[in-house]
Amino acid sequence: MPVARGPQINARSAIVVGIAGVLAALLLGAGVIWLAGSGSNVKIQLGDTDFDAGASHPISEEIADNGPLLYSDVGGGARDIILNHLGDDPDTGWFSFAARPANQPRTCFFQWNPAKELFELTSADDSITCSDATADATGVGDGVIQYPVKVDSNGSVRVDINLLSQQTEEGQ
Repeated sequence: MPVARGPQINARSAIVVGIAGVLAALLLGAGVIWLAGSGSNVKIQLGDTDFDAGASHPISEEIADNGPLLYSDVGGGARDIILNHLGDDPDTGWFSFAARPANQPRTCFFQWNPAKELFELTSADDSITCSDATADATGVGDGVIQYPVKVDSNGSVRVDINLLSQQTEEGQ
């Protein structure tokens, strides 16, 4: 029984297919480069635009019982914040600010002094001396960055920790 031969590819067919493949790749590459260069500025944003500190009622009770809360920035350490609540209404009276003035090392942070009713700068490391900076209960002090706080419709305390970076990007 004879064996049938499969399709034969001659040199001309191979060259045509090869050139067509190279041209298709070049056109595809040129298209990608054109699309990449023709778009507007792309803003990449990972994660939330603000910090969700949690439900306002339990947090306000915690602050009333134990004082203002210190939240560490686990994403880089540059934006440790303090959250404070003043008053009886858990939906209003929220204040948030940087845990230390801009010129202080991360081991220095504000600690609430209830006797003096103000925040005093202290150090977690005895070998580091912090300045004598203070801030009032709302976080007002020399070189202290304030962060806007609101309670959303779900009752969560939201701190806008990205406000400064957004203003810098927008040129405000």
